[in-house]
Amino acid sequence: MSIVDTFKSRIQGASHIVITTHVMPDADGIGSQISLCLALRKLGKKVICVNDEALLERYRYLDPAGVVLALSEYEERYPVDLMIVVDTNTVDRVGPAVAKIMPESDKILFIDHHPCPFNPDHHHCIDTKAAATGQIVGQLIQGMGLAFDHAMALPLYTSIIIDTSSFRYPSVSSSTHTLVGQLMQTGISPSEAYNGIYGMKKIEHMHLLGAILTSAASNRRGDIAWIRVDKKIIDSYSSDVEDTHAFINHLLVLERIKVACMFRDDGEILKMSLRSSGEYDVGVIAKKLGGGGHSHSAATFYRKKPQETTESAILFLVSEMEKILDTL
Repeated sequence: MSIVDTFKSRIQGASHIVITTHVMPDADGIGSQISLCLALRKLGKKVICVNDEALLERYRYLDPAGVVLALSEYEERYPVDLMIVVDTNTVDRVGPAVAKIMPESDKILFIDHHPCPFNPDHHHCIDTKAAATGQIVGQLIQGMGLAFDHAMALPLYTSIIIDTSSFRYPSVSSSTHTLVGQLMQTGISPSEAYNGIYGMKKIEHMHLLGAILTSAASNRRGDIAWIRVDKKIIDSYSSDVEDTHAFINHLLVLERIKVACMFRDDGEILKMSLRSSGEYDVGVIAKKLGGGGHSHSAATFYRKKPQETTESAILFLVSEMEKILDTL
């Protein structure tokens, strides 16, 4: 059974649907939510999107109809026939507040492109070859026989821009570009879409980027490079964590680079984001370090030992990555 057939089967008897995504959602999760909600409403379904928090101001232009609510704004007025979770395939990554209203497992449908820890069988819509969850949602909308309109197309186009780093990742395929072409037929301007998600920065954003890139470092071999961010430096430039997500991609232009890393210092925990141009599988590296992800984009966490400094923890993790790279 195809994922389109699975989706049709799962929504067939569902009149009331809630769509959510992972905690601290990015444009792929948000764009997928919005577009799928608008599409399902065209089929006569009663659908709303609910997240732990309200949309950040930077994403509100994607949702002029206001279909995404914070849990505090949501009033459950009817039993939920189906909860759709986009851009993740585990309840553990759903926000803690939304997790409290999750229905039983047979009423949950995951739509995602990340590696899956379980066999999705015919109960979920997971395609790890898709460039973005937005690409899967686009295929599902078409599979329902619906035509894209501008309101559905802009969030999907944006989700694909974000999760492919503007079409630079190896997960981008001819199918990705075919879908993008169809989205553009609704009147989307590439410059409008790009500037909407990337071009609304404050001058503090540029100063933050400069400060972080100035501190970039690499190992002796030059095949691993990294940057480090923490709350203190983010706050000093009147920014937030969301502003730093794409900073890691600047390291991919370095000569001899195999793995780019961004370490986010959250006190006891180091969040470690990994990127590659596709030649080396950072998903394998992340998995060996307790995390996971795609071949080109992955992440993991590291709990610092008592008395261990952030710098020594980073150097330890870099040495572990060197060992793993030598086996690939």
